[in-house]
Amino acid sequence: MGTDDLPLMHVWLGRPHIRRWWGPRGSYEKVVSDFLPAIEGADPTDPYVVLLEGQPIGFVQTYLLADYPDYAASVGADEGAAGVDLFVADEGLTGQGLGGEILRGFVAQVVFGRSATTHCTADPDVRNVASLRVFEKAGFRLVKTFFDAADRQTHALMRLDRVTSIRGTAACKVPTWET
Repeated sequence: MGTDDLPLMHVWLGRPHIRRWWGPRGSYEKVVSDFLPAIEGADPTDPYVVLLEGQPIGFVQTYLLADYPDYAASVGADEGAAGVDLFVADEGLTGQGLGGEILRGFVAQVVFGRSATTHCTADPDVRNVASLRVFEKAGFRLVKTFFDAADRQTHALMRLDRVTSIRGTAACKVPTWET
């Protein structure tokens, strides 16, 4: 993801199906303040725009939980944990298995591309049934639920171990991502 993607992120984050789970970002300036540090390397999160046939269709990011010690402690993260978050920007593309394809390929190639990463976690809101199904279909399992004081919601801690993710990666060819 680059600075030229920020206007698109602003549009995407304003869409109701994304805003519902990612929260309101408001102004373009707020989106810039949220994502520019990661783009410039000041924040250790790695953001990507998901492409389908060369067209941007979504967003995915990864980070090491150790880089966010308060969050890591709140979820009881083990050493070697990475996190992942994603969304499909066009609501018309949701519910077709695309999220699972993005997730499987991205985790296998990018998240587990770091040799020190032993497992990947995600924390969708427990009310986001569609997201929970995407993570389950990608091989993640529910570890526990927890209350996040920051957004005052209950989340599901999902986990995928490196060994589990390696199977079936050849099927992850359609979506790509770019920094």
